[in-house]
Amino acid sequence: MKYIERYIKKDFLKKLKKGKVLLLYGARRTGKTFFLNSIQAELKEKFIRLNGEDIYTLDLLSKRSKKNYSDWIEDNKIIIIDEAQKVPDISNVLKFIVDEFPHLKLISTGSSMFDIKNKLGEPLTGRKTSMMLFPIAQLELRTKFSTYDLKQELSDRLIFGSYPEIFHITSKKDKIEYLKELVSDYLLKDILVIDGIRHSVQMFNLLKLLAYQVGQEVSLQELGNQLGMSKNTVERYMDLLSKVFIIHKVQGFSRNLRKEITKSSKWYFYDNGIMNVFLNNFNILDRRQDVGALWENFIISERLKYQYYKRMSVNNYFWRTYTQQEIDWIEERNGKLYAYEFKWQPNKRIKAPELWTSTYSKFFKVIDSDNFLDFVS
Repeated sequence: MKYIERYIKKDFLKKLKKGKVLLLYGARRTGKTFFLNSIQAELKEKFIRLNGEDIYTLDLLSKRSKKNYSDWIEDNKIIIIDEAQKVPDISNVLKFIVDEFPHLKLISTGSSMFDIKNKLGEPLTGRKTSMMLFPIAQLELRTKFSTYDLKQELSDRLIFGSYPEIFHITSKKDKIEYLKELVSDYLLKDILVIDGIRHSVQMFNLLKLLAYQVGQEVSLQELGNQLGMSKNTVERYMDLLSKVFIIHKVQGFSRNLRKEITKSSKWYFYDNGIMNVFLNNFNILDRRQDVGALWENFIISERLKYQYYKRMSVNNYFWRTYTQQEIDWIEERNGKLYAYEFKWQPNKRIKAPELWTSTYSKFFKVIDSDNFLDFVS
């Protein structure tokens, strides 16, 4: 497997500045540590790298005085703190370094939004820049592989997803084992340990129900009824799951036409491999009844990566009416609306719903397995 350079690399190095904290966040195992390894050779100034999971690091950072910090900072110009969410009172630790050592550049990594990004709020207002790292994007793969190769590998992406390690595993059995371990030992562990949730079975069952409803409107009340939980508890769990980058929500679009459905939402997984863990289904596409849902989840996750990495200012929606007219994906960009339908098999006969074109926008495009690369890379 060729080394895949992450798209944010150039921008990341450009944003590394004195007196600022550069925060790299994202789900576990998306390659944050490997990314830092890759940029170390390009850091032209002396640096020190610490790990928030290391007892020695915790001891160093706990003795918060200028004298103590000066002893270990020495003549380093850059400080890197990996897994910073493990450091007690990390926001004030970073604020102290910024205040007392304004000549330093700081890099901090964290594995979940609510665990790091929110904790680094008020104390570091105006002193931090955040960047997110997703699983490998088609945008990144296209720099190393041909269009033919990417299309040949497409079925693997729909089944096993795009976590970096997956690209280095050859056996189907080992890929499945890795993904299941990733879910149980890393992704869910963030929530169960940090937020004190003890009902891991309920969390797993919730994700299983969501996996079966990808591409469909989701009722929190119905989920709660099926799981024996209150609607508020379901809502809380889903909020936490979105903050550790397992799932994300898409709202319905409306300009208040009476026929439009606006109160419901759809939920998607950030990665197909993770979704298939909860479906417990890693069969080849020819043996799947849910190829449409797999395709929709994949193309939306890749589009989100593309939007983020390209710094697009965009609002994303789906659109549906009570008369069953619907569109999978609506983008609101610069005051204009763009409609997209996602179909695995190419079908040039699909047309936009008449109510949409007559009310909102003439732009409508079908994204399929032939033309998808232009949409996501």
